[in-house]
Parts: sequence; C-alpha cells; structure tokens
Amino acid sequence: MDIFLLLISTFLIAVSFVPLLPSSHWLVRVWEFPRLQIAVLIIAALISHAFFTIEDYKYLSITPFLIYAIVTGLVISLVYQAVWILPYTPLYRTDVQRSKTPSKKRTISILSSNVFMHNSNYQKLLDHVTDKRPDFLVTLESNEKWQRALQPLEKDYPYTKFCALENLYGMHVYSKYEFEEHQLRFLVEDDVPSVKAIVRVDGVPITLQFIHPKPPSPTENEYARPRDIELNIVGKEVAQTPGPVVVAGDLNDVAWSPTTRKFKKVSGLLDPREGRGFFNTFHAHYPLVKWPLDHVFHSSHFKLVRLERLSDIGSDHYPLYTELELALE
Repeated sequence: MDIFLLLISTFLIAVSFVPLLPSSHWLVRVWEFPRLQIAVLIIAALISHAFFTIEDYKYLSITPFLIYAIVTGLVISLVYQAVWILPYTPLYRTDVQRSKTPSKKRTISILSSNVFMHNSNYQKLLDHVTDKRPDFLVTLESNEKWQRALQPLEKDYPYTKFCALENLYGMHVYSKYEFEEHQLRFLVEDDVPSVKAIVRVDGVPITLQFIHPKPPSPTENEYARPRDIELNIVGKEVAQTPGPVVVAGDLNDVAWSPTTRKFKKVSGLLDPREGRGFFNTFHAHYPLVKWPLDHVFHSSHFKLVRLERLSDIGSDHYPLYTELELALE
C-alpha cells in the first residue's frame, strides 16, 4: 500500500503540471479538465500519508527527503489546482451582478443544448422549451432527424438558422426575435459551423454568437489548436463589436482553462458562473466525470436574472438555461 501511495502521489503531482507544457496535444490538454477531481484525489492522498511514518518506508530504501518532497509536492499541487477552480465556487466574488427586479421587456433568455446526435429523446428537450419558453434555443450536434423532431417549435420561433450535419457538429438556432442580420460561418474548420446574429431588444441591437468548436481528443482533433484559434477569433471579433454581446454554446473547454480565460480577457466578456458554482453540463451520465463545457459569456451591458442547469434529456450534456437583463444606463 505504501509504494502504491507513493506512485499515485507522484502521478497526481505530474498531471497537475502537465498542462504547462507548450503543447496542444490532447494528452497534455486533457488534464485541464478534471482539476476538481485531481484536487479531491490529492486531499485523499495527503490524508493517507498521515497514517504512515518515515519508518514505514525504510524497507524501500527511500530517504526521508524524498518522502517530504512528495508530500510538499502534493500540497503545492493542491494549492495550484485550487487557484484554478476557486473562481467557480461561492467563495469567490461574482463576475456578474444579479438583477433584483428585472424588466420583462429588457430580459432575454437562452436555452443551449448539446443534444447528442444519436439521442432520440426529443420530447425531453421540447418539454424544457415549453417550461422555460426561452427567447432563443440553440441546439448542438443536431442533424436532419432533430430538425424534423423540433419542427413544432417553428410556430413560436419563426426566425431560424439551421445547419443540419451528420458529423456531430450540426447547429440549429430558433429565435422569437427577428434577425436584423444573421450569418452561418465556418471560422476555422470546414465542417464546424457557428452562427452570428443581430437582434433588437427594446430597441437596442444585440449581437449573438453561437459556437461549438471541436475538442482535443483521440476521436476528434488530436490537437487543441483549431479550438483555441476559433475562440481567439471570436474573442477578438467581440472586442471590436460595439454594444451588447452574448456568446453561447458548447466550447468543449472548461471554464478554468487558460484558453477560455484568454478568450474572456481578449473579448472583455463576463462569466456569470464566477462566484456562483460550476454548473457542470458534462457528463450527464457519469457521476465522477463532471465539468462545465457549455457556456454563456456576455458583455457588461447585462445583469444576471437566472443561470440554471436543466435536467437530463438523454444526451451526454445537460441543457443550460440563462436569463439576462439588458441593464444600460
């Protein structure tokens, strides 16, 4: 048990700092995701070390210095992980002010859902739409089959932009607001769409961007570079966009990653998660694999009315529902 503890401790220290390597390969970047899980394992390892003494390791011919170095490494790793995830806990200050008395005519709501293309529980999503009545619905991984299943929504959502694909990157946008402008774009990869639209809310033009870049993974992109480039492109574009802006979708990146933090800094957008919680949207079916992949970022023109992770629709993602109030002075 003691040799196993030393090995697992060394592993936890290593994976804590692997993302610092200058590589976008998925084997490096994947360790940005489970920071909370790694932190919990580090705490368990530190508690376990408390039950051993230096004498217990003598038969392994391990010096006391090495034991102290490993325990110190665990403590440093725990602090390092905590620094990344602390902003997404109630212990941190909020990034977005909450609206106490929102005005209905100045409030917009977005329901974003990665539906998982092979999922056929259409009614569960329709029920959420009936319940929440969002102003905008954006579905990700939606194909022709999902488009047909959601066709009843078009009566209440007359303004739409569809890109039905069979490659897990289809996108459908349903809006109650008329589009002043709308574009279907392929910013980095020819098979990964995004939608940009402008609508007017209480006479004020609002720019909306819905995105879903590919993740770094052995089954998608081996490297994170295309995702990182897309987020950087959108971030720079948003920084040059006057007036209220909202960016939503499945970023295939956790809120605390360097890439998402850079996106937030470059764009100047705010994250309503900060100071409120993780609102983990992935994975819907594995209790130990939970992290926030679906996001809503917005400019300082808004206050938060509500941020809610909705119940399972049969996808590997939970839907995310957000209400924002336009709070211009």
